[in-house]
Amino acid sequence: MQVRGFPSYRGQRDFPGWYWAATCADLVGYDSWVEFGHLMRLDSEPAVVAMASQPFRLSWRCGGRGPRVMHTPDYFVRHRDGAAVVLDVRPDDRIEPADAVKFSVTAVACARVGWRYERVGVVDPVLAANLRWLSGYRHPRVRREPVAEALRAVFAEPQGLLSAARMVGDPIAVLPVLYHLIWCRELVVDPGFERLSPATVVRPMPPAVKEVGNDAGPSTAAVAG
Repeated sequence: MQVRGFPSYRGQRDFPGWYWAATCADLVGYDSWVEFGHLMRLDSEPAVVAMASQPFRLSWRCGGRGPRVMHTPDYFVRHRDGAAVVLDVRPDDRIEPADAVKFSVTAVACARVGWRYERVGVVDPVLAANLRWLSGYRHPRVRREPVAEALRAVFAEPQGLLSAARMVGDPIAVLPVLYHLIWCRELVVDPGFERLSPATVVRPMPPAVKEVGNDAGPSTAAVAG
């Protein structure tokens, strides 16, 4: 459970909310659009099996004296291989000196218990745009296995997104399943393109990347476009 809630008030600059994560079939909170982008990124990575927002609060005194300092990291992430990652989400241009100290102390605390710590900034705009579109098809109910099997066969060799989808059937019925497979990284898009489009080249996930993804998380290039 979260150790704190998300404030809401008149004139608020950030946009807090809840995101339904297909990874854990549950709602996960976010404090801003920047955090929302990272939630989508985490949810699309096969190596990630669970995530929690505002997972714990650290409290300490600098040098053992002075006022008490507190910090609540943004996310705790569990990977398929059992590894744990603690995330703080903060754009590079919004880190004050006091924030840098908190991030540094958090990194030390995480290292002591065997967790990895990362401070991440803004998700690449192209990746965020593609994830936002694909996330609309993340729910398992979108997957229709006969169509998914046919798509995997068609895209055994690199093909244009829309033209190959038409080989399988009516795009209205086929495209949602195709987007779901790209979200799940069973199929990947050609990194030579930018945002997803009818001409985007889709190909199978290389076996070597699949193997790495099971342990350390695949490259975001799979949906970066």
